Amino acid sequence: MTAIPFDNSYVRLPDHFFARRAPTPVAAPRLIHLNRALAANLGIDPDWLAGPAGVGTLAGNEIPDGAEPIATAYAGHQFGNFVPQLGDGRAVLLGEVVDHDGRRRDVQLKGSGPTAFSRRGDGRAALGPVLREYLVSEAMAALGIPTTRALAAVATGEPVLRETRLPGAVLARVAASHIRVGTFQYFAARGDTEAVRALADHALARHDPEASSAEHPYRALLDGVVARQADLVAAWLLVGFVHGVMNTDNMSVAGETIDYGPCAFLDAYDPRTSFSSIDAHGRYAYDQQPGIALWNLTRLAETLVPLLADDEVAAVEAAETALAGFRPRFEAAYHGGLARKLGLSGDRDGDTALAEDLLARMADNRADFTLTFRRLCDAAERPEADAGVRDLFVDPTAYDAWAVRWRERLAEGGRNPVATAAAMRAVNPAFIPRNHRVEAMISAAVERGDFGPFEELSAVLSRAYDDQPDYARYAEAPKGGGAGYRTFCGT
Repeated sequence: MTAIPFDNSYVRLPDHFFARRAPTPVAAPRLIHLNRALAANLGIDPDWLAGPAGVGTLAGNEIPDGAEPIATAYAGHQFGNFVPQLGDGRAVLLGEVVDHDGRRRDVQLKGSGPTAFSRRGDGRAALGPVLREYLVSEAMAALGIPTTRALAAVATGEPVLRETRLPGAVLARVAASHIRVGTFQYFAARGDTEAVRALADHALARHDPEASSAEHPYRALLDGVVARQADLVAAWLLVGFVHGVMNTDNMSVAGETIDYGPCAFLDAYDPRTSFSSIDAHGRYAYDQQPGIALWNLTRLAETLVPLLADDEVAAVEAAETALAGFRPRFEAAYHGGLARKLGLSGDRDGDTALAEDLLARMADNRADFTLTFRRLCDAAERPEADAGVRDLFVDPTAYDAWAVRWRERLAEGGRNPVATAAAMRAVNPAFIPRNHRVEAMISAAVERGDFGPFEELSAVLSRAYDDQPDYARYAEAPKGGGAGYRTFCGT
């Protein structure tokens, strides 16, 4: 039995889909953290992975049996500007495994050195961004949101040069696949319809196997990607997540959250929030994410037009019909999610207006997004708990006026208050990766070599929906509601 049970499929595609490239060895690899449960689910012995050979593999110093390391080719619209060649500039796909649930999963090393697509970059990753992606991607998994997963973080023992010298690290990342909208764009931009078809066939087999036998399989593929992205972005909004860089090369056709660069979470609710230092005009702000997702999906549909029908007019019509399904799918997922966050059972006229009125009052009063919904769970069970919600509003009477109508609607649902509160706690997290806590964790690791805050915060976030009184400080909002917080791209 091999140490990692590789079963690779992407390398069977034509050679121009990727560049074969082994990771670049590092000086002194040291394991920072291993996701033992994920390793076991992948069929990899966690003890072997934590040992010298496993750490060498995770760092890129050793190529295990069955691995076929490649850097994949893709293009992408970056902030609306098309770049015809991007590709894995600092990541190497070691290979694929089939997990215990029968799902095919990529195992990729991020920060593993330069590739054919590095564009003069060093191909390395700094410790801070690696820890951010590890922590936030695993937090998203605990929140129940489709995401790439973090298998391990390894220190390289080498510095990387950014604005200053920083400690280097490698992230071992697991994904349903790394096929992006930009992967389709790469071949479409070259007029290579047969490559687009081969990629579509591969994506169908991997992500929509039942659609492969549909009357119009490529239309079914597009429908599937549209539906997954609509559900995904709705899930983001419901926990206050801002991706930060929704370029087409950062949109996975698998419907997973991918590439946690300048991501962050809302503190004080403001729908126009944009954290990324490189998003000067708020293109990827919190409330812009649904529209950008549809824009990206339109770029995907453009690449598939030659496959959708023999007649171009019919093909464009098919693409437009598929894209038209995004908005109703998103709204159903988002509005349904808001109703559950408020404990509303059944589907009544006025539920969406009630939820949107609360959000408007939260925005006017800079109420904390996560705390407001979590404290509403207590208020649903015990009206005297209203005080905790009121305290979050600059003008507490703004909450009072809304709460009267909310309680009237809860009474119409006929569910007892204890059951309502329990249902609400299952969808309103107590803990999210608070931006100030993430920054403190990164500072401790980078500046002092102290990984205690990373370990503790990771453990707390793995139980996002549980009350954890001993760790209540991790649920607290930052002073000033997080105003002025900025994130930076890890490259």
